[in-house]
Amino acid sequence: MREAHAASWRATAAIAAVALALPGCSRNDPNLLTGYAEADLVYVGPTIAGRIAQLSVERGTRVQPGQPLFELERDPEALERAAAAARAEGAAAEARNLRKGKRVDELRAIEQQLAQARAALSVSTSDLTRSEALVKQGFISPYKLDELRAARERDAARVAEVQAQLAVARDAARPDEIAAAEAMQRAAESDLATSVWRVDQTRAAARVAGIVQDVMFRPGEWVPQGAPIVALLPDGALKVRFFVPEPQLARVAVGDTVGVSCDGCPPDMTARVAFVSPQAEYTPPVIYSNESRAKLVFMVEAKPDDATAKALKPGQPVTVRLGAAAPVR
Repeated sequence: MREAHAASWRATAAIAAVALALPGCSRNDPNLLTGYAEADLVYVGPTIAGRIAQLSVERGTRVQPGQPLFELERDPEALERAAAAARAEGAAAEARNLRKGKRVDELRAIEQQLAQARAALSVSTSDLTRSEALVKQGFISPYKLDELRAARERDAARVAEVQAQLAVARDAARPDEIAAAEAMQRAAESDLATSVWRVDQTRAAARVAGIVQDVMFRPGEWVPQGAPIVALLPDGALKVRFFVPEPQLARVAVGDTVGVSCDGCPPDMTARVAFVSPQAEYTPPVIYSNESRAKLVFMVEAKPDDATAKALKPGQPVTVRLGAAAPVR
């Protein structure tokens, strides 16, 4: 849509300018050439698709940097942002939890288990000591000692086991687990940042001062991703484009001043040549010869002064005078 809109009036103006720039139109004054005003518009559109909820400008509105232009519906992006924020919060909580040991109540329960295991070890140790004395005195069989020694070793192993559990409970998780949790936290935070960015993309503001040249969509319409909604004509973006016949090309150079006139415009308007095309813009359908050289034209662009720029509109036909010390009549 953007390209078709811009190409339509450019093509029309270019065809007219080329036709009038041929020698037939300048038989009275070869210094007078025909052209048109051109503008490098700034097209502002969303980076995401959506439905327009609000349009803050209209055609002809003058805007300043930072002034709102339009806003899309934000419900889907806002919901996704809330979900991403919840995931980021959960990942952060998981990472904090792995850096800490067990809760106080859990540590107290393990300490009680350790106390029980130590008590059981004390009992089995006492039983073994008494039984060893009784075996020496011949009151019990020596085979009984094997059972008592196994019971004491079991209780000692239990004490060691609970002590290890208590040490693990007091420490944080394994370094690899903590690193994995921190990585998940960073990923969740990146998702949140992306969601915040998408919410920000639902609204747009002007980045340059200028005039709203066109509005391509209206509130309620669905806008595809990247489609322009507002076309801005920035200050200083206007230029004069005209075509110079090949015999006069040597008279035009970057930096030269040319006179500009148009219907109903103020007198003494000027522009400074900023670009001279190195290629011919028009080649007649005839065999090249010395006679046909005059039909070759080259595009030239000139930047108008402030007063001239205010008087011109994009697409407006103009007359250009080469070497314009004298005003164009």
